[in-house]
Amino acid sequence: MELNVQDFIPQRYPFQMIDQIIDVKPGESAEAIKNLSVNEWFFSNGNQFKMPRPIIIESLAQTGVVAILSMPEYKGKNVFFGGIKEATFSDDLRPGDSLRLKVELTKLKRSIGVGHAEVIRDGETIVAADLMFAIG
Repeated sequence: MELNVQDFIPQRYPFQMIDQIIDVKPGESAEAIKNLSVNEWFFSNGNQFKMPRPIIIESLAQTGVVAILSMPEYKGKNVFFGGIKEATFSDDLRPGDSLRLKVELTKLKRSIGVGHAEVIRDGETIVAADLMFAIG
């Protein structure tokens, strides 16, 4: 069964930062794919073909939103990125990279969520972050 990104998050091109949802466990976790192309809009600003770190975090946040909005009680609600508790980056991400984005929700109470997120490239964790979400 193919999961449609538009069924879970409101963002559309060019603000949609994930290409495909590959797994979702409502209220628990979500996994997505982002394939970086040289044609990405954020590579056109002379940044030497490195994916900007705020865009990486936004990609992870959108993946986390999928885990939340897939829950029936939150369907149709808005989820906002609430902040970064911690983030580590071990390398840059460039055109041609295929990224697996994983977010596991570690806390979800009423209108606040916290999740541990990872960007995995070729089996290696390149980015790890703890993210906060606010549900409106």
